This record gives sequence, C-alpha cells and structure tokens, in this order.
Amino acid sequence: MGRVRAKSEEVLAAASRGVRASVVRLPPTVHGRGDQGFVPQLIEVARRTGVSAYVGDGSNRWPAVHRLDAARLFRLALETAPAGTRLHAVAEEGVVMRSIAEMIGRGVGSPVKSLTAEEAMAHFGFLGMLVGRDIPASSAITRSSIGWRPQESDLLTDLNEGGYFLR
Repeated sequence: MGRVRAKSEEVLAAASRGVRASVVRLPPTVHGRGDQGFVPQLIEVARRTGVSAYVGDGSNRWPAVHRLDAARLFRLALETAPAGTRLHAVAEEGVVMRSIAEMIGRGVGSPVKSLTAEEAMAHFGFLGMLVGRDIPASSAITRSSIGWRPQESDLLTDLNEGGYFLR
C-alpha cells in the first residue's frame, strides 16, 4: 500500500506545477454489481472451505463504498476538486467483519466461525494477513469540501440483495 500512496503523492506534486490534479482514495471494499474484489474472494473461500470466518471477535472494521458512489466521486473530483486535493471514497466508515462473515455464511449456507490470526492465514490464504485488520476511515472532509453524498446501498444490504451468491 505504501508504494501506491507514494505514486498518488507524485500526482499531487503536479499541482504545484499548475496541473489540476487530485487523488481519490478507494477503501478496500468497493461493492456492487460486477464486484470482483475483496468480498467475492471471501465468498469463494467460504464455499471452498465450508466455513465463513472472521478473526478474533470479528469487531475489526472495513470501510466500504458502492461502485456507483465511487464513480460519482471521481466525476466530482474532475469537475470541482481544487488542485492537490485528497478525496476519500468512503460511504461506510467501518463495516464490522463479523457482520460480513455472517452475511456470507447465510448466503452460502455455511457456519460462521472465529479464527485466530494464525488459523486465518491457512484459511484465507493471502487474504489472511488482511481480514483481521481494523481499518476505519472517514470521508467527512471529502463530503464537506466537494459535497459528495453517497446514495447507493450499503455493503450488507448489497450482499443480501445484490446477487453476490448467484453462480
């Protein structure tokens, strides 16, 4: 993640040379129809292992945004963001991981289970180092500075209604 952030800072440096550059930072979970990211990978792990899991007590949080709300923010950034602006595309500041695992468990018909950090590495593979992290984020400055207002469904509603469990 550090290299990506360093590249975005290079983009923002262009603002000092008269380029109207801004950066939109996406949360780890960008959901909606056609999602091929984090959540579908968790669903696939639950199908493959027969268990939908979370780490520890599952209270760690993941920020999320619907892809259409993210697209609206990119448009607003192009149209209105001052040069050098950092914008956070966060509609939900922190969806509790246990809630995500419970929704996935219902969707695939598997039990939901707590794992230790060590067990998570074996269960989730490369995602094991991420699923236990608490990464709340805020878009308060983004919302107040350019008037972005997420309108689409939240992650858990999208999981429940968005076709994530269709094969």
